[in-house]
Amino acid sequence: MSTGAVERAWCVVVPHHASGARAARHRLAAELAEVVSPAVLADLVAVLAELVGNAVRHADPLPGGVVRVAWRLVTTVDGEHVRLRVTDGGAVGIPLIRPADIDAADGRGLHIVSGLASRWGVERDGLGQSVWAEFDPAPERTDLVVAS
Repeated sequence: MSTGAVERAWCVVVPHHASGARAARHRLAAELAEVVSPAVLADLVAVLAELVGNAVRHADPLPGGVVRVAWRLVTTVDGEHVRLRVTDGGAVGIPLIRPADIDAADGRGLHIVSGLASRWGVERDGLGQSVWAEFDPAPERTDLVVAS
């Protein structure tokens, strides 16, 4: 029995540098702009920027001085499910949400990821670590009122 799901996947390698985050954002936006809604795309781009930025700031690169960025889009009758994954060479600690002081210049990235994604997590293996974020289809909103 067919589920009617259509899956597409992308994987790109970007420099372990701030320019890598920009390249990943642009590639994601170019590939998904015609496939997902502008609101979902904005969330995906924001989360990808945080994950790649964190990999560049807090983790070692993969061999070759790179970070691997992948995303998978599964389209079902419920809508588009998207999973982002950023793989780096690993860091001393596991990425965790930490309290950020109100005056701190940083420390809010994973709060953003947690707030925008349906769920996120970290996987480690012998080569490094991957931080992933999943986005479920947005439910139909029936409580919105449009003023005329």
